[in-house]
Amino acid sequence: MNSDLQLVLQSPEELPEAAASLLNFAGSTRTLLFEAPMGAGKTTLIKALCVALGSNDNFSSPTYSIINEYKFANEKIYHIDLYRLNLTEELLDLGVEEYLNSGNYCFVEWPSLMREVVEGPFVEVSIRVEENIRYIRATKKRN
Repeated sequence: MNSDLQLVLQSPEELPEAAASLLNFAGSTRTLLFEAPMGAGKTTLIKALCVALGSNDNFSSPTYSIINEYKFANEKIYHIDLYRLNLTEELLDLGVEEYLNSGNYCFVEWPSLMREVVEGPFVEVSIRVEENIRYIRATKKRN
């Protein structure tokens, strides 16, 4: 089930189109794991995905709250930032399995702990930055 999508973003104006392409690529898969170094644009891309889904909420990085919830149509988006967590137990204490099994979109930054917990299909999104150009690669995977 592994297939790839590769995008190159040379300017922020290309974000809406990239977000639409990524959602189209994900299809019915609603768990997306974002792997990239600090400052590469994970949160910015997730905001663009939320807008592409039709959310008008106030988006912010959930680095301290760990999980932010946004709404679109009659659905929810969970934006999860695991940067501050060190143990899988901390993740489980948050009830992350309920979010993953909710049928709602789950966009996860710093997902290394999450890989052990995700069941079923997910999309792994990696962002690499070279000279202000962002190279995005999305891969469909299944645990």
